[in-house]
Amino acid sequence: MTTLFDPIRIGEMDLANRLVMAPLTRNRADPGQVPSLLAVEYYRQRASVGLIISEATQVSPEGQGYLDTPGIYNAKQVAGWRRVTDVVHAEGGRIVAQLWHVGRISHVSLQPNGQAPVSSTARRAETKTFTKDGFVPVSTPRALRTDEIPAVITSYRDAARRAIDAGFDGVEVHGANGYLIEQFLRDSINDRSDGYGGSIKNRARLLLEVMQAVAVQIGGARAGLRLSPVTPANDAGQDSAPQALYEYAVAQLAPLHLAFLEVVEGQTAGARDFAPFDYAALRGRFHGAWIVNNGYQRQMAFEAIASGAADLVSFGRPIISNPDLVRRLRENAPLNALDTKTLYGGGAKGYTDYPTLDQCAMA
Repeated sequence: MTTLFDPIRIGEMDLANRLVMAPLTRNRADPGQVPSLLAVEYYRQRASVGLIISEATQVSPEGQGYLDTPGIYNAKQVAGWRRVTDVVHAEGGRIVAQLWHVGRISHVSLQPNGQAPVSSTARRAETKTFTKDGFVPVSTPRALRTDEIPAVITSYRDAARRAIDAGFDGVEVHGANGYLIEQFLRDSINDRSDGYGGSIKNRARLLLEVMQAVAVQIGGARAGLRLSPVTPANDAGQDSAPQALYEYAVAQLAPLHLAFLEVVEGQTAGARDFAPFDYAALRGRFHGAWIVNNGYQRQMAFEAIASGAADLVSFGRPIISNPDLVRRLRENAPLNALDTKTLYGGGAKGYTDYPTLDQCAMA
């Protein structure tokens, strides 16, 4: 019987086990959106998981939506990420970069020259983002012109190349949680009348063109994708036909031979049964490794792997507070409590100071 702790090969990556560190925004980048030295230690501590998916990393200055999130669009950022990937590899780990464009989930104070964020639409999202003034309502976006979309695709392609230059083993494109790609996918947000709006085929076009550009640039075997078919995160209303939409999009990815697909089941960080969706049917459309996410506890994860319902399981909050989560799950040891007050922004507290089992034993 396959277990959570068995090795697996996905794409071109050999992983020591089937635990994945989910992408986790922590808002601790240095000025210039460069990963900090604290981030180096943070990721080093968690390198025992089979695969780390980095915190969401903007592919361009316009892609930023939160204070102090890292980028991967210039040389200084690449050098900062190289410090992270080197130490993860030194610990025997594997790490991919999550490539991110927030679209309308941003604020003018975070945009170049204070400009409006861009999206599939000019309608503002009813949600908040994190700025120097704390959590504030997001700004009203402007809809991307059709002739601007190729440059957005190019920013993902170039970010994928920079990720490999920075030492990452691959990339995950963020197509979930109400950010730019999902703003195009869902008809609850996308109100366009050009070739990127209207039909399912048109609304999936940006996602598919981004993934093709990334796969051509670095190879499909080093690329993955994150989707969240029904989450309401960031004012992402339900699509009128989510099953048809996401099955179409995933089926169209087959020629790219992607390494993995990570799927958020239900409401991100919330109810797993938020809305009906047949995830098994979606999996039937994909031929790479299948990573499940959202609220998985130890027994749930064991059962998902043993039953074949998933190839890997990604953990979010448990790995924030338990850098040695692999060992704790293997030994069925107690987990550290999560300090929710230190999730976003700050320094070492709640970031690199969570104790391991050995440190707890010595306390």
